[in-house]
Amino acid sequence: MTRRHLLALLAAAPLAAPRLVRAQAEPTKAQPELPKEKLVIVTHDDAHHDFSVEVAATPEQQETGLMFRPHVPADGGMLFPWGREQRSQMWMRNTVSSLDMLFIGPDGTIRRIVENTVPESLAIIDGGMAAAALELAAGTAARLDIRVGDKVLAKQFGNAS
Repeated sequence: MTRRHLLALLAAAPLAAPRLVRAQAEPTKAQPELPKEKLVIVTHDDAHHDFSVEVAATPEQQETGLMFRPHVPADGGMLFPWGREQRSQMWMRNTVSSLDMLFIGPDGTIRRIVENTVPESLAIIDGGMAAAALELAAGTAARLDIRVGDKVLAKQFGNAS
């Protein structure tokens, strides 16, 4: 699933040209499992929900994301730390599992939630300005009553204990 930020790439076109060429090489299989980290989502009612998520740290890992993965565990997912706050846009190309996408500010606050994404859709999912995106199994946000304004505690946000 390509996770590059289209507007950021366009703005940095001269610097990003090699990456744009590399991104055109279509992945044909799931990438190996990435290193995992623990994170906690603290909801508005002070409930704490523990997750063990893969971290897509490099542009190549982010471009592939959860493509071709037939299942996302109920307590798993993938975190896409952008390194800085920027316009966050994603899509579901070659992603066979529906997802919930949480777009997160630099302090760990959830700014936008897109639930039950359409598998393999090429439609752009606009997360607005975000420092990271978190992909969870579809239905997780509703099941756990995760809302905009809830917090994600993780080392990327400097708020994990």
